[in-house]
Amino acid sequence: MERIQTAIAKGRAARQGNLQGNALTVPQSKPPAPQDTGVIAAWSALPVAVIDERHFEAARIVAHQPGAHANPYDLMRTTLMRHLREQGWSRVAITSPGGACGKTTTCVNLAFSLARQSELRVMVIELDLRRPAMMKTLGLEGGARMAAVLAGTEPPERGLVRFGPNLAFGTSASAVANTAELLSSTQAAAAVDMIEERYKPDVILFDMPPMLVIDDTMAFLDQVDCALMVAASEQTTVDEIDRAGKELADQTTVLGVVLNKCRYLNAQDGYGYDGY
Repeated sequence: MERIQTAIAKGRAARQGNLQGNALTVPQSKPPAPQDTGVIAAWSALPVAVIDERHFEAARIVAHQPGAHANPYDLMRTTLMRHLREQGWSRVAITSPGGACGKTTTCVNLAFSLARQSELRVMVIELDLRRPAMMKTLGLEGGARMAAVLAGTEPPERGLVRFGPNLAFGTSASAVANTAELLSSTQAAAAVDMIEERYKPDVILFDMPPMLVIDDTMAFLDQVDCALMVAASEQTTVDEIDRAGKELADQTTVLGVVLNKCRYLNAQDGYGYDGY
């Protein structure tokens, strides 16, 4: 455990050190630098997906446009961005204690909510590689290969697809083996760093596997700044939330717990979010 915590601390310090180092090279008296044409070109070169409204409705993807259904995710977005800006963070893991808690749906909706703020570049990377579900959730077809990107055998654009000018998803079309070994590898860490350098997203959401099912999430937590945990009302037990929360908090900063699938809350009960 001490080795893992030391690695997490070193990884976070290195990323923050790079941010601080970059900031010191820009005198405060100068106007903001012009937009990086290379980053704009990289985003423009990504394959573009079109929103299928009927599919999104069936998949419960609601935050791509403003409205009452998007309000809970907009609230989460605002609180999340406040934490990220205060700490200078950008990498957020989204996980759950067990399966079928709705973490992928939550992740996708949060991403669309974030991307409605046009000044933000948002990227989602699917790391639940034993049971990838994001392509189905988004209604995508094709041979996206984010696992191969992480393994260093494919360039980033082979795993990415763009919705609009400022939101991209890194997905996998099929399950892969040896995922814990892949996610804990230096190659996967380098691939994420390369994606971050090329596309310079303001926020990267990582759709992680459940905490209490396999060790894949633990293998990757040294690469993130913080985490959200999604629990399912009437399904996830208090003991599961406690155990997963403690394990998660041992490895990274837990920003909160999203209580999903609530059927009986009133409007004054905070849109079904607890501890966030």
